[in-house]
Amino acid sequence: MKRNTLFGELMAEFFGTFILILLGDGVVANVGLGPRLAGTAYNWNTITIGWAFAVVVAVYVAGGVTGAHINPAVTIAMAVKRGFPWGKVVPYILAQLAGAFVGAAGVYLAYRDGLVAAGMPNVWSTGPGSVFGQAFWGGVNTDRVGAYGMLSAGFAEFFGTMVLLWGVLAAFDDANWGIQTKTNLGPFLVGFTVLAVGLSLGGPSGYSINPARDLGPRIFGALVGTQGLFDPQFYWLIIPVLVPAISGAIGIFLYDLFITPYLPRKEETPPEPQPVPEAR
Repeated sequence: MKRNTLFGELMAEFFGTFILILLGDGVVANVGLGPRLAGTAYNWNTITIGWAFAVVVAVYVAGGVTGAHINPAVTIAMAVKRGFPWGKVVPYILAQLAGAFVGAAGVYLAYRDGLVAAGMPNVWSTGPGSVFGQAFWGGVNTDRVGAYGMLSAGFAEFFGTMVLLWGVLAAFDDANWGIQTKTNLGPFLVGFTVLAVGLSLGGPSGYSINPARDLGPRIFGALVGTQGLFDPQFYWLIIPVLVPAISGAIGIFLYDLFITPYLPRKEETPPEPQPVPEAR
């Protein structure tokens, strides 16, 4: 039986993030480029549900090795408040970025014909220009680029990433309801949390809530010819990368402020009574 080495952990983070992007960016490409049904059958709900189940699959696959961070915001938060070794933070983030980059390459291979025909639109990352600058489904031009400024998008990412951390913490907190240890349904709660964030807070920014999820595919998209991914206002760095990285750490502090101190403590098992030695 192989030991859980750092190399094994990095491979798990790489592979989990690869799955996340392959399925997550895959649903975006499917909605915009390759509908098999009438256009109105595809909408924002399709994207949010697809991303949610991408998270579920990725967490189930990598969870047994690392707990499936698959997100630098989670890795940083765990180092800040849960004793995760700081020496592993940078290697984990690099593995996540590499997995996201290769996941985007998988989407490119699957949807290359449609992407080329559409002029290589942005199915890779969030923010201005994402989802091709207009909604393709339904045949109606509903251009919304620039509808939200950086402040609104920043708050959406800030709150969305905190909600993600709260869902992750609750799912795997044995002192809370501990659904992971009891029923192995923790990954589903994480996926449902991502679904809730996408449905409720995803509009202004596209809900990156994961720096690797956004930056890795963004780099790949630029290499294959998608235009406008790195805007001079540094939206691409501030909103989907720096804000989630900071917000995740704040989120874990708030969980420990409002929830952790008030969770019921596990009752300690009383010690076994010791036999009284016989008098001789």
